[in-house]
Amino acid sequence: MAKKKKALKKAKNNALVAEKNEEAMIEGILEGSPDGIGVVIVRLECGCKKMAAVARDGEPASKLIMYRDQAESICSKCKKDNGDFMRVTEAFIHWTEPEPSDATKEKINAKVLGTMPATN
Repeated sequence: MAKKKKALKKAKNNALVAEKNEEAMIEGILEGSPDGIGVVIVRLECGCKKMAAVARDGEPASKLIMYRDQAESICSKCKKDNGDFMRVTEAFIHWTEPEPSDATKEKINAKVLGTMPATN
């Protein structure tokens, strides 16, 4: 049982967070999305990123924005496949303050990002 608690604690400490260069995009997205309670951030292996605000019911609260840091446009792969899910390296939701309850966050995460089978 102690191992399980330790593993859970480690998982929380390793939670994905927005990078400094993503914070300005997050603020801009939320500013134009009054219903947004968070921003979905999807990082792709090519370096491109997808972002969109999410509402309390898990539905989109903004249009999807695709961009690449310090570049004029997204890469040629993303132009062809629109950032295919097979090339996703990380995906998470950056929550606004005050954050919703853990149960609400879990429900929205499952709806937006899907669920993964637990591995032992």
